[in-house]
Parts: sequence; C-alpha cells; structure tokens
Amino acid sequence: MKSKKIREKFINYFGNKLKHTHMASSSLIPANDSSVLLTTAGMQPFKPYYLGELSVKKDFKNRNLTSIQKCFRTSDIDSVGDASHLTFFEMMGNFSIGGYFKEEAIKYAFEFLVKELKLNKKRLYATVFKGDDEVVKDFEAIKIWQNYLNQDKISEFGRKENWWGPPGKTGPCGPSSEIHYDLTGQSCSRGKDCQPNCECGRFVEIWNLVFTQYLKDAQGKFKDLPTKNIDTGMGLERLLMIMQKKSSVFQTDLFRPIIEEAKKDPQIEKLQSEIEKVKSLRIIADHIKACVFLIADGVQFSNKEEGYILRRIFRRLIDQFEGTNFSLEILVEKVIEIYNPYYPRLKEKKENILTLLRDETKTYDKILKTEVEKVFKKMGKNKKKSSEKKKPSSRKITAQEAFQLYSTYGLSPNLIRKKGYQFNEKEFGKMVEAHKKISRAGAEKKFGGVGDLGEKVTKQHTATHLLHQALREVLGDHVKQMGSDLKPERLRFDFSHSQKMTEQEKKEVEDKVNEIIEKDLKVTCEEMPYEKAVKSDALSFFKEKYPDLVKVYKVGDFSKEICAGPHVKKTSEIGHFKIKSEKSSSKGVRRIKAVLE
Repeated sequence: MKSKKIREKFINYFGNKLKHTHMASSSLIPANDSSVLLTTAGMQPFKPYYLGELSVKKDFKNRNLTSIQKCFRTSDIDSVGDASHLTFFEMMGNFSIGGYFKEEAIKYAFEFLVKELKLNKKRLYATVFKGDDEVVKDFEAIKIWQNYLNQDKISEFGRKENWWGPPGKTGPCGPSSEIHYDLTGQSCSRGKDCQPNCECGRFVEIWNLVFTQYLKDAQGKFKDLPTKNIDTGMGLERLLMIMQKKSSVFQTDLFRPIIEEAKKDPQIEKLQSEIEKVKSLRIIADHIKACVFLIADGVQFSNKEEGYILRRIFRRLIDQFEGTNFSLEILVEKVIEIYNPYYPRLKEKKENILTLLRDETKTYDKILKTEVEKVFKKMGKNKKKSSEKKKPSSRKITAQEAFQLYSTYGLSPNLIRKKGYQFNEKEFGKMVEAHKKISRAGAEKKFGGVGDLGEKVTKQHTATHLLHQALREVLGDHVKQMGSDLKPERLRFDFSHSQKMTEQEKKEVEDKVNEIIEKDLKVTCEEMPYEKAVKSDALSFFKEKYPDLVKVYKVGDFSKEICAGPHVKKTSEIGHFKIKSEKSSSKGVRRIKAVLE
C-alpha cells in the first residue's frame, strides 16, 4: 500500500465514517506555542483549544478533528541512520476536545489498523499506564483493550513510556496507551519478558493514544479536568514501513527515490563499508527533506534558534559527502516530486530553497577550507609543512577542541575523524549531552554557543546577569541584552547602546560587578507565570520566546532576571571579573568580551 493510499484511507475513515473535520497541516513554525521553536507533534496547533483558551466548536463547528501534521524533532538527530528515527516526519492524528474518550479512541484505532489497513491482529500489542504514588493505574484502558486483545498482549509501564505532559510545569496531562507492532514474531533471549519497549528491535510503536484527563497544578497535584480530551499520533513513515513490509522507513516510497539519487554520487561510492554507506544515505534523505520543508515554511540560516537548527542539519548532510560538491538540485527536486501532491507550496518555493541552500553550501565550503584549518593551527595541532600534502594519520586534539568545532562551526564528529583527528569520544559525548540540556529550555536558547558546559559556564552565566544590571546602572535603563555567547576562555555579552563606552564607564561597570561578587550575595530562584515575572520588573532577553511558566533568578537585591539557569549559589563562587574589550557589534548594539580570573 503506497503512502498516497494510506493518507486517503485515514482521512476517509475518520472523515466520512466518523465525521471528523480534517485540518490541513500547520507550519513547522508554531503560530501559538512559544514554548517550542518548531512544531513537534500533531496536537500543537490545537493547544489553545485543549487549554480552553479558544472554542473548537466555535472555530471548527466540530469537537472531533484529524490532521496529517508536518513535524520536526531534534531529540532523535543522533539516532537518524537506524531503521526508524527521523528529524522530519508526518504525524497522522485524531483529536477529540471535550467529545469522545478512551472507549471510542481505542476502538477507532484498532478498527482502522485491522479492518481498514488489514494488519494482522496477532501482531498488535498495547501498553497502558501502570500507575504510581500520584495517579492510579489506568484500569479503564486495560478493560477496554481486553475487548480486542488477549491479556498477555497488554503490558503496563510507567510515566516514561505511558504518560504525556504537561508541556510545562503545569497544565493538561494524562496517561497514554501505545499500540506496538511485532515485526518478527520471535522473542529475544528475554523469552516471555520480550514485550513492547524491549530494546531487541522486535517491536515498533506505531500509534500513541493520549487521554488528557488531568490538570497538574502549581503544587504538583493532579486534578480531573472539566472535559476529557483525546490526542493521538501515528507516524506515517513507521506505518508505511509495516504496510510495505520493509525493514526500515528508508525503504518506503517516501524515501526510496531520494536515496537512489544520492547513491549515484561518487563521494558516497568511496565510503568503505556498506554499513557506513547505508547510514550516510539515510542521513542525507532525512536531512534534505527537513531542509526543504523548514525553508519552505520560512526558516532562514542563522546562528540562533530555528536558523541554527537548519544550519546544523544541512551541514551534517554535507558532511556525508565529505565535501560541498554534490547533486544538491536533484535531491531537492526529488523531495518536491514526492510531496508536491500534498504540499504544492514546495514547488512554488523551489528557487528560494535552492538559493538559500547554495549560499549556505558556499559559506560552509569557505569554513571548511579556511576557518577550520585556522582553528586547527591555533590549537597547535597542524604543524606540518605547507608542502606536505599527505593527510596526517593521527592528530590528537582534546574533547573540548572537538566540541568547539562541533558547536561553533557545525562539524560533525564523523567529519572531524575523517579529517584525521582523534579525540576522547566519551568526554565529547558528555559535552554534547550537557549542551543539549542547557539548550533545551526556551529561556536558555540564548546560550546556544556554550563551550565549556560545566562549572565554568555556570559561573559565567551568573556573571552575565551581574554585567547586565551593572550596565543599566552605569549607562541607563535603555540597556537591554541583545545576545550572549559563553566559551571556556571568555564570555561575550551584546547590549543595546548607541555609543562607545568610555574608559571610566568600563571601569565603573567592572568595579560594580566585582563589588557584588565580593559581597557574596545569595542567588535564589522562584518559578512564576511569565506575566507576573514581567510585572515584577525581572529583566528578560530581548525578543526571546518564553514559556508560560518561567524561572526568575535573583542575586540579592542587585539583579532579577528571567532565566532557566544554571547559576552559582553565591556570588563569591564567580571569581574576579575583567572586561577585555568593548566594541560595536551592529548598529545600536555594543559587545563586551570579558573573562573570569
């Protein structure tokens, strides 16, 4: 069954038979959810309706909806290349906001898979929430599933597997029930314990049914919602893999034409192992799709937020070819050809997409040929004579230096290795994980260029708060933070100010920061609604998107700022603050570089 047929069956089943209103996919840039950079799930466009801020019946004349939503997630980027993980994917979902609940949701899902798609019932398994100290086991879902599956095919799991939300600290949430498909029919060495969520690869989750029946309040208590809601999500690509009896999503008709085209590139042919080749082709196919859809929805290459994500995945794509000389236009055309029937805007945006991708290719090419080598030389690792063309067999760099290449220039660890450099990959991995944690919260996006992600960055982070307030006291309240970047060797702080600072002003700012450090003031944190934080005169990052609930960090009575952390407990932990330079960054924006000694 081709992807086109599955789309039609899904829309017709829920639309014609069950009278759901089908909604077109929203943009990958969320219109009504400032807590995330990009659309990550099918329910996101409907979030205001789940929260009761808008009336679904008034706007859509129906409580029951469906969509096939474009989604993008970075959480699985390092897993792209295996059988089923993607960054860009489409999520089919049915939603009921104050309409039907568990009994109908389970019935509809089972009926669609077995009666409409003709999947073998014997291969289907269900998981449900097993309960904990705060919320009871989902007995209702278990009882309903017993009408469709034998008890040995119904498993119970905790919050990690079978609970959704809330998206913030408070809000709607509830247990979920996942439908898994048995790919092999064979248990692994665990025998009877080989159940859904087993890591052996036997099972793949295809549909998640979320029962949003609770509200988590500010005290962490769970209360029943006045209306119960259904939010489901089924990955089209994974379903296709099962329907077309393939061993990976990349063998389906949504990927095969792209991979066949990329295979022809001579750079791919040079890859030594078949495993390496397969993984590279999968990364190329996923990432070119993601780039095309992100640009079509208005994302531009940059060093922050959505643009930074776009830059990261495109450079990772280029790395698979080990250079910038590859068939870019043909790959873009294949993506458009596959999706044009459903997203005609891609064809309209083709020239714009190609122009941006070509420009970024040139930028990266320049970085690879000039800036990166300069960095290597600065590190003192490239001391071979210029006449010696031979690639070094082993050049050791530190994990921190490898991370600098990764975080600053977008070089993948794979490309760094291919260029002949060795580094401690375990330490590098720890830095990447710490970087993800700091970047994850919305308010921490401004620290996307963090280099040293341990104790030093924590000190620098708090120092930027002191610097921000000191600048306002010395220069005036017009000063606002415009950006920042933390690296092991220094911190950088951009702020709104129209003229060069005098030596006296710089000294006053420096002295004021050090005075607060020496006072050993306590750094405290309080969570509160964003509106309340703003009314309390807490400083914020200019043009930042903040979630509804934010953290406000106070340094004694000196500064108060919205931030997600991390921070020191007392200012004496920071050390001595020293301004190294102050210059123009752009029109009306000045830049300070400073160090902690």
